[in-house]
Amino acid sequence: MLTSMTGYGKADRVFGNKKIVAEVRSLNSKQFDFNLRIPSLYRELEMEIRGNVSRVLQRGKVDMIISVENVAEAAAVPINQAIFSSYYNQIMAIANDNGFTVNPSELIPAILRLPDVLRVQREEVDPTELKVVLQVCNDAQEALNIFRENEGQVLEADMLKRVDLIQDFLKQMEPIEKQRIVEVRQRLFDALRQLQNDQKIDQNRFEQEVIYYLEKLDITEEKVRLRQHCSLFKETVKQNEPVGRKLGFIAQEMGREINTLGSKANNADIQKLVVQMKDELEKIKEQSLNIL
Repeated sequence: MLTSMTGYGKADRVFGNKKIVAEVRSLNSKQFDFNLRIPSLYRELEMEIRGNVSRVLQRGKVDMIISVENVAEAAAVPINQAIFSSYYNQIMAIANDNGFTVNPSELIPAILRLPDVLRVQREEVDPTELKVVLQVCNDAQEALNIFRENEGQVLEADMLKRVDLIQDFLKQMEPIEKQRIVEVRQRLFDALRQLQNDQKIDQNRFEQEVIYYLEKLDITEEKVRLRQHCSLFKETVKQNEPVGRKLGFIAQEMGREINTLGSKANNADIQKLVVQMKDELEKIKEQSLNIL
């Protein structure tokens, strides 16, 4: 079953008065490219989270954002009264010495912004809270994987439908191909009859040249190989492992055979079928770039 590289997952849990939220998005990429935004409070978990994400998601451009929301009213930040009083007294003394008036309603907000007035203490993180953060990240990854799998099923159905169309175009070529050989042979014989009016033609040598020319136009090998590539594509899609790169390689081989069919066609109806094959194959290639 195919898995897309594009997806979105979100999870959250409440711990105490905090709501911990993890969001993860992924886009297609040739390699694994991970960008993490995490509060400084949980910075010690960064390497573990990176390891988990790279192991689970494997490939793609992944962005994860971890945020914390307060679900209860936060406690007021304590004011260092001694430092506040010291700043206040110094400012008032300077004002009195220089003969200007200070408005206390304007002075208080200014003092609160001065260094060390507010006692900001580093919060110690409960180990249980760290486990909750990791669990939220895992839940978000699981939600992303479900999204990816659902998207992969849509891509799988679409690509298989297009491979079926390519195989159907191949079948439509068979009666045209047989008629093409007859028409080419007839054109050559008509040209021969016109030449015989002016000079003598070696009939045996001409037959040899006709056979050689028709062999150059034969597309049997290309059709056989294209059928094999289509069958291999369908088998690979059903594998329970990341097959995005492999599908891309198979699509390239399919493209080579289709191009050769076009160059050897020498027939307008076959060329039309080749153009339709190329159109379906381009869509398959675009989809395969998004497969894990």
